[in-house]
Amino acid sequence: MLHLYRQQIISIAIGMASLFVQTAMAQYNTSRIEINLSEHDSKPYYFGITIGGNSSRFHTSFHSAFLQSDSVLVAEPNNTGGASLGLSATARLSDHFQFRFNPQLFFVDRSIKYVLRYPDPASDNQTEVVKKVESVTMSFPLHIKFQSDRIGNFRVYTLAGIKGDIDMASNARAKRAEQLVKIEKNDWGPELGIGFNFFFPTFIFSPEIKISNGVRNIHSRDQDLQFSNVIDRIQSRMIVFSIHLEG
Repeated sequence: MLHLYRQQIISIAIGMASLFVQTAMAQYNTSRIEINLSEHDSKPYYFGITIGGNSSRFHTSFHSAFLQSDSVLVAEPNNTGGASLGLSATARLSDHFQFRFNPQLFFVDRSIKYVLRYPDPASDNQTEVVKKVESVTMSFPLHIKFQSDRIGNFRVYTLAGIKGDIDMASNARAKRAEQLVKIEKNDWGPELGIGFNFFFPTFIFSPEIKISNGVRNIHSRDQDLQFSNVIDRIQSRMIVFSIHLEG
């Protein structure tokens, strides 16, 4: 599953790069092209808004109790979609390097599919049960962007950085003692991505795709809970596609 996930990322990135590079070269070969926002590169800083979608999942590691369990046969994370909205502030460091702060609010609904040996009375006596974990996460990414020279009204850039996340819907302290998978509130991890700048007369349109992974174990394991005790570690995995509108 993880191998297929990586292949999907690579395919999307290559497809986007090919499309946008072809567009840029077409612009470059047009002798009458009008250069938009020609003085933008000299700005010391600028701001924007971010709208995005994401594909997210849990990365799980099993506890030794999983091998001893006679009730849970399979515990498999699912890929799910989500949305995000945020702001961006970018500062110029040099002709090719920029520093960006891009706080965003993520709405994520991740889940784990369980296959049980015996029907679960709490799930209409089903042997296949999906446990959802809803998150409303404030993410605070800090990025260094490396950008190419401008080709007409087009530019490509890459980014690398680190993020800190706060899950405002964390259920780690929930009092309900049945059927829960509890998730901690705080997380952090690295981010890598690629994006493209399209310069219009009054704004910059910037599609971007990035990998955003959590490093911390966010699983609040409870050995008394059926769906929690078989899992040791849970880490977040996310692919984020964003549209930045900057000025």
